[in-house]
Amino acid sequence: MDREVQGKIAAVTGSANGLGLAMVTSFLEQGVKLAIILDMDEVKGNEECAKLKQKYGDGRVVFYKCNVLDDLENIYETITKNHKYVDILVNNAGVLDEKNIKRTMNINSIAVMEWTVKFYKNMSLANGGKGGTIINVSSIFGYRITQLSPYYHASKAAVIGFSKSIGHEKNFEKSGVRVITLCPGMTHTNLADFPNFWEGCSLEELSAGSKNEWQETSAVGKGIVEIFKQADSGSVWLVEGSRSAVKIDV
Repeated sequence: MDREVQGKIAAVTGSANGLGLAMVTSFLEQGVKLAIILDMDEVKGNEECAKLKQKYGDGRVVFYKCNVLDDLENIYETITKNHKYVDILVNNAGVLDEKNIKRTMNINSIAVMEWTVKFYKNMSLANGGKGGTIINVSSIFGYRITQLSPYYHASKAAVIGFSKSIGHEKNFEKSGVRVITLCPGMTHTNLADFPNFWEGCSLEELSAGSKNEWQETSAVGKGIVEIFKQADSGSVWLVEGSRSAVKIDV
């Protein structure tokens, strides 16, 4: 399958800031035809969209207000009506909320699964689609376990298991749709800078004596393009410490 970013349409959830915005920016730098920003924050989304249009061209970026829990059907209809299809979907929206298990699991796991299945069916060769790529964002904490965030660990581990299964080579042979997992390392974002950890736990505990390495969002933006170009369906990739993306076995 074609693994060049240039000329593709890419949609990224949770992309008005942080990791998602870095991914959108990287896709634009590498020549996507259109980047679709999906986010709840309408003010920030429109602001960043305007900046990117000024830099990369008015017709290359669009923003749609989107709550991944409620707006899948509306966004799907809008995208297919206005743009016909997407070549790349990145399910990036996520939370770290150890005070609310349902919110954490619904956003980090259930929404990822629902969005994947919806666009997978649209992309699938078996349904008359032309194939495509879905990248689901998990975390190093989907497999590297601490005492700080049991709900978050569970939600991100679920993403890995789901993505490896639906992205299995047997499914890819039928559908032409790659499903890949991205596990970012510890990255400076609002989610990481203001975490809502398990009772009595703190960010200092996570950093103290830890082998985990911090990185900037641009490293993950670069990594998403590397993964798109290299990854086989069902594989899991790590971007940590600003190094190039690497395939991992989990």
